[in-house]
Amino acid sequence: MLRFEHLSKRYGSHVIFQGLHYASGPGCVALCDENGSGKSTLLGMLAGAIDASEGEIWIDGHSLRTEPLKAKAALAFVPDDCMAYPFQTGRELLELVASARQTTVDARVIDLAHRFGLEPHLEKRFEQMSLGTRKKFFLTATTIGDPAVIIADEPGNGLDATTRAVLVDLFKTLAKDRVVFFSSHDLKLVQACEARTTNFAELASVA
Repeated sequence: MLRFEHLSKRYGSHVIFQGLHYASGPGCVALCDENGSGKSTLLGMLAGAIDASEGEIWIDGHSLRTEPLKAKAALAFVPDDCMAYPFQTGRELLELVASARQTTVDARVIDLAHRFGLEPHLEKRFEQMSLGTRKKFFLTATTIGDPAVIIADEPGNGLDATTRAVLVDLFKTLAKDRVVFFSSHDLKLVQACEARTTNFAELASVA
C-alpha cells in the first residue's frame, strides 16, 4: 500500500538522505529519528508535496511520479503546521476534502469532529485557530473517502490528554486495513498507537 525505492533528497550539494527503501501493507508505523534528520522532508515527499531528487514512491499501487492524481487520491496528509488556507474555515476544509474525494462529509466524520471537540470551531478561520485545533481538523479529514495511506507529521503536537486518546483510537482503527505512517518524538504516543518504529538508518539499510 505504501512503497518507496532508492529515495533521495538533496538541495544543491547538501544531501538530506539517500537510498531509502520501504514497503508496507496495513499497519501503523512511526518514523522516530532526531530533529533535523529530514523527517518532515520525507513525509512531504511521500504526500507528493515535495519532489524527490531520486527514486520512486507508490501509494496504493500508483506511482507518484507517473500517476500523481491517482496516487494523491489514495492518501491523506496531516502536515506539521496544518495551516491550509488562512481564511478557510474548518467546515470548508472538510467539505473541500470531501469534494476532492468525490464524497460527502458523513455522520462518521462529524462524530469524529465532535470527539475531537471541534464543534465550536467549525466556522472559525484557520488563522484564528491554535495549532492543536488545526491539527484536529486535518486528522478528522483523514477519514473522508477512506484513503489507503495516511501520512502524518508529528500528529500529537498541540493535543491535550483527552484528544490524544482520540488520536490513538483513530490511528489504531485506521491501521486495521490501511497504512498509517507518521513521525513522532513522543515514544508514549508511539507505544499507545501500537506502532512499529523505524528510522533513517533502517530505511537506508533495506535491500
